[in-house]
Amino acid sequence: MSVSTTAVAQTVCAPLPVLGRDVTVPLVTGGEVTYAALDYAASTPALQRVWDDVAAYAPYYGSVHRGAGYLSQLSTDLFENARRTVTEFLDCRSDDQLIFTRSTTDSLNLLARALPADCQVFVFETEHHASLLPWQDARVTCLDAPRTPRQAVETLERALAERDPYGPALVCVTGASNVTGELWPVRELAAAAHAHGARIVLDAAQLAPHHPVSVRDLDVDWIAFSGHKLYAPFGSGVLAGRADWLVAADPYLAGGGASRKVTRSEDGGVDVEWHEGAARHEAGSPNVIGAYSIASACKALTEAGFDTLVARERYLIEKVRTGLAEVPGVRILSLFGDDAPRVGVISFVVEGWNSSHFAAALSAEYGIGVRDGLFCAHPLVRTLLGGDPQTPGECGAPEAAPGEKSLNAIRVSFGAGTPDEHVERFVNAVRELVADGARWQYRTEDGRCVPAV
Repeated sequence: MSVSTTAVAQTVCAPLPVLGRDVTVPLVTGGEVTYAALDYAASTPALQRVWDDVAAYAPYYGSVHRGAGYLSQLSTDLFENARRTVTEFLDCRSDDQLIFTRSTTDSLNLLARALPADCQVFVFETEHHASLLPWQDARVTCLDAPRTPRQAVETLERALAERDPYGPALVCVTGASNVTGELWPVRELAAAAHAHGARIVLDAAQLAPHHPVSVRDLDVDWIAFSGHKLYAPFGSGVLAGRADWLVAADPYLAGGGASRKVTRSEDGGVDVEWHEGAARHEAGSPNVIGAYSIASACKALTEAGFDTLVARERYLIEKVRTGLAEVPGVRILSLFGDDAPRVGVISFVVEGWNSSHFAAALSAEYGIGVRDGLFCAHPLVRTLLGGDPQTPGECGAPEAAPGEKSLNAIRVSFGAGTPDEHVERFVNAVRELVADGARWQYRTEDGRCVPAV
């Protein structure tokens, strides 16, 4: 470990308090242990601060936007203040719209519904399915996985240069890979898109929890992320960015709240005048607790200071990567190489092990929760493992029994709430499993590897 990283470890703050930090789980070998949640890339634990804020508001819960009562007015103010807080967190432009959605997936599907006619979409095969799949009704150009950040920009520039220069175009790109954790050159990709008359949307689901994100600085047209990856409870997300395509599109959902005026038409039907602001795509009673929890998380991360959070995470990343590098037969997956900047998401395979078997042993014998499979990024993982990106696979499920060859991987991920002990226990567990093997017997049940009983 370098001197600078050791110094960082001595000066950065303790992990942010999260729910579940004291939960104990049983081990198949006997006894219990404090659960080590190392699957942050799927869902982060909620910050204690967020949970406390929501609990304090809960007695005042009321309808939003259309109620005259005190609690309704309070809830409406809370909801709109949350919108302003998240807008500031993202450093949006003054004329951007911020829409509360259910998730990153929901946000990108909303934007897909708002694409102008004959829009061409450019997306790398490396994307999570949430940003790879919503564009099926558009003309989609899927770009090969780049092996350097520079190659990513050059690949996009070539593809955009060959498109119809007069039609609308959109580039969709991740900020940080949910498989390798590597940071993508978002600012450079945005410049390439704009130079060729295209717009760009950033999937920040894996970036926003780890690094500050500025819409202005990155110069992206839209940004999407999920609350449950930003230390807030499930069920809320954000789409923020330019208003014109969103205002020109029919509402994502038709219903109350999206409509400004509804009248009977002469032919016996109804005529509708839709809102032009964020309400246009927020039909129905909004998830005020979801919006408030995202805003609370944004405040907590900002107050903790991203410089401090990033420094501590880099320290944890080095501990994990250095530890895994010392274990024979472990191969860390990477597109851009060992020196690429990254967030706390690391995927790897272990020679001679089915990844589902290895993950099951980490859970059952050590109380460590990781993820195994293809991580809803099938083309990317298959490319990294040398498989056929066209071969179908079931998300998160093994394709072979324990001990047999399987095209899947193991992912460990962590963040602001992760104690040092969790990553240390993980590295030690990997070392022991590789050296000594599992201490328990496992079997396949419903496509998953589980302890035999």
